[in-house]
Amino acid sequence: MARRIANGKVSDAASCEIQDGVKVSFGVTPPVLWQHFSGHYTNIGIHSEGNQVRHAKGMTVDINIRDVDLTPVGDSKGTIGALNAAITWESTGIAETVKSEIPMIGGLAVNSVNTNPNDGTIELKGTFSHIIAKPKVVDGGFALEVVKFSGLGFTLPRESIQSMLDDFTKDLTKDYPLGIRADSVNVTDSGVIAHMSTENAPIPKSDNPCFQNL
Repeated sequence: MARRIANGKVSDAASCEIQDGVKVSFGVTPPVLWQHFSGHYTNIGIHSEGNQVRHAKGMTVDINIRDVDLTPVGDSKGTIGALNAAITWESTGIAETVKSEIPMIGGLAVNSVNTNPNDGTIELKGTFSHIIAKPKVVDGGFALEVVKFSGLGFTLPRESIQSMLDDFTKDLTKDYPLGIRADSVNVTDSGVIAHMSTENAPIPKSDNPCFQNL
């Protein structure tokens, strides 16, 4: 019963924030019943189904949370000792998200995405154009820095589309709860992997509706 209640509350909060289905697991020491009644959880794992994270299609997140104390402190419901999140974003999901959120970049439609782990770039390809961009961490969030933009046989200035990509990435990563910040991002053969984390984070009482029932 205690495990089911705790699982339900954490699942609801995580699903609400991620906007996808999740699976939740708890550390077995001490027993979950003891953790439930003490309000102190030693370790919680959350794995999303990979359909999306907010507006980012085809993104999967694996979260490990340690030392959750649900003792109210000031304006918070408690604290989280540490949270680490590993994010995987497949190339097909990046392409789907870009086509959905910014279907025309600089007047050019993006049809597919290729990745190049050798130089850490991704290529957004259109019928007569391509954009080469480098994922990077900026101010605790993620950004796509335009390296090259070519279309219709000539090269266009990066500035013409950089602002659009900046707005796109800011919208995807804004307002993360619990002070979560991006630590790293790397390009792989199949997409992009990233890491985010926070430490000693207060659990808000009412600012975020996803955490109201914790």
